Order: sequence, then structure tokens, then C-alpha cells
Amino acid sequence: MGSPRVLLFTGKGGVGKTTAAAATALRCSDAGLRTIVLSTDPAHSLADAFDVPLSSVGSPITDRLWGQQLDAQERMEDAWADIQAHVMELLGWAGVDAIEAEELSVIPGLDEIFALSDIKTYATSGDWDVVIVDCAPTAETIRFLSLPDILSWYMDRLFPAHRKAVKVVRPVLARLTSMPIAGDRVFAAGQRFYERLDGVRAILTDGRHSSVRLVVNPERMVIAEARRTHTYLSLFGYHVDAVIVNRLLPEAITDPWFKAWKETHAEHLTTIEAGFAPLPVLKAELAAEELVGIERLRRFGDVLYGDTDAAAVLHRGEPIRVHKRGERRVMSLELPFVDRDDLDVGRNDGELLVRVGAYRRAIVLPDSLRRRPVTGARMVGDRLEVSFGEEPSRG
Repeated sequence: MGSPRVLLFTGKGGVGKTTAAAATALRCSDAGLRTIVLSTDPAHSLADAFDVPLSSVGSPITDRLWGQQLDAQERMEDAWADIQAHVMELLGWAGVDAIEAEELSVIPGLDEIFALSDIKTYATSGDWDVVIVDCAPTAETIRFLSLPDILSWYMDRLFPAHRKAVKVVRPVLARLTSMPIAGDRVFAAGQRFYERLDGVRAILTDGRHSSVRLVVNPERMVIAEARRTHTYLSLFGYHVDAVIVNRLLPEAITDPWFKAWKETHAEHLTTIEAGFAPLPVLKAELAAEELVGIERLRRFGDVLYGDTDAAAVLHRGEPIRVHKRGERRVMSLELPFVDRDDLDVGRNDGELLVRVGAYRRAIVLPDSLRRRPVTGARMVGDRLEVSFGEEPSRG
């Protein structure tokens, strides 16, 4: 196997995404694939699902399966020490108590950045055939998966300018104030920190190897959130290859008390299958027992996948493509379920700015489009089409 298969599982809290991720990991390892499953969810329920202890550097679960639950605090000395020391110095200068300063220097979201770094490490090490990520609930997952874009934008644009500015003003500020000023060591630590993530976006948006699987329950609010998540994932270039519908009421239940409930589930299932088409929909009934432990997870995986290869790419789509129409060029972005009122498109030099609701992405334009003016934008089905006119004459 060349590049490893990377599978990310997400969904609204409580839908069973950890169970789906754990069962998929077991199924892949049982098929002979070297598999590692890790969690980016601060709730850390992965160890509970397998009913085995997991460390922050990885622990064996079966012969071919390892699991990891990240402890951000354990990574501090290795990856964040110089930056943390500067932040603590600043907080101390501002009058913050030493113990409070130490706590405040652990920036929220740091564990997500460490997890991205681990995904890159596992995907490039050559030691694994499958890397499975049990993501946090959907809102946190969108933030998690947008981090590579945000950090890349900061490091390419603001970081060099900020570093240069500090070098210029440091001698002046040193005479005017006792406030600690970041030195080259702090900036170098920031650069090393970013380099751990450099390339992770290319790995996660490569649809030949990486996919997201959405886990839902047959509930109206859960389905609505999954639709929004699909839109935002597409905006950032991530490939969704399946929807997992979990906790359907079993056909074996015939008690009249459940009749209306079963009819509602059937209606929601029809909505999911029609609304998310052509994505495959994998189904699992509500289990009669708590899905904890290797054997129960294994049985759940058998129900979920049947004869399907759990590690296969179950659907191939194109979040972004560029094609030619006469002398014009058209960039097409897959944005399923988007509300036109929530959509805004703009242009800033060599970037196309697309906002959907609260999320905005700056898409770096390819060379073939950089000099062409935007002439229009419209929704065609579930795709946003942005038209570019002819290049201006160079005369």
C-alpha cells in the first residue's frame, strides 16, 4: 500500500461517531491492514469504546490495531515550551499569578493542532496502512479542519512581517518598557511548530486517499446539522465518501407503541438517502446492548459494512474543479445544501473569497485564473460556478 488511507469520522455529539470509528478501525485491522485510530475529541471516549487504556503516544489494541488519545499537556515541553515560556513571562509582567499564568499559557485548541501534527506523522511514516480519526462534534471538527488554511495564511502573510517589525522596534521598546519582547528563539519555535503541520492539508484533501464519513441518527436536528457540515467540508475541499445512519429502530420491533416512531425513522431515512445522494448510506440498527469492547464493536462493524470494504473510497467527488468554456474559465465548487442567502463571493488579488454562513475560505487561484477578472457567480445544482473572463492584454 502506498499512501495510507485516512478516514475521519464526525457528527453531532452523541450520534455514535466514536463507535463507528472504532468499529471501522477493527474491521480494517481484521482485514490485515496496519491501522491506528486516534481521537481529537476532548471527551476522550475512544478508550471507553474499546474498554482498554490508551496512551497519548499510542497503545496496542489487537495485533494490527493501535489506538491513541492525545494528552496536550504531555506535548507541551516538546513542542510548545519556548512559546509557553514567553507567554508566561508576558502574563507575569501583566501581574498574573504564576500558577494562573501557567494554566493560561495553554492556548485553547492546542490539542487539535497537536492532533493534526500526529495525523501528518502517521500518514507519512510508512508504518500504517490506515489512519482513522475520531473527530470532535461537528462544530469543533469544522474549526479543526480549517486550521491548516488559517495557519498557512498567517505564516505566509503575517508571521514574516510581524517578525521583521519586532526586530525593528525591539531596541526602542527595550528602552521604553520592561515588557518582555519576543526574541528570535520564540519566532523559531513558532516556525518549527508550523512546519509540523505543513502539508497536512494536502494529505487530508487528497480524495484518492482521505475521506470524511458523516455519522447521523434518524432525527431532524441531527440531519440538518449533517447537511451544514457537508457544505462546510466541501467549502474547505474535504471529500465526504459516505453517510452512516446509526440507531435505526430494528425491524424486529412490532410493538404498536413504536409504530409512529418507526414511521418517523423511515421518513428520515428516505430524506437522508435522497438528500445526500449519490453518497452511499450505511445503516445500523439500535443495538440491544451497549457497544463497548472489541467483540461487540466487531459485530457492529459487520452490520455496518456487510460485504463492503471499510477501507475503500466509497464515493469519489470533486469539491473544486476548473474547466474551459470558450475563452472563459469556470471554477466550480461543490457546496451541497447551501442557502443562497448565506453565500458571498469576492476577489482579493490572487485569491477567491467564498463565505458560507460564518465560515470563510480564501482559495488561492491557479496561475491560469490569477490575471482573469471574475465575471459572474451562480449556483448550478449543488455547485457554485464562478466565471472568469479573458486575460487583459499585455500591451
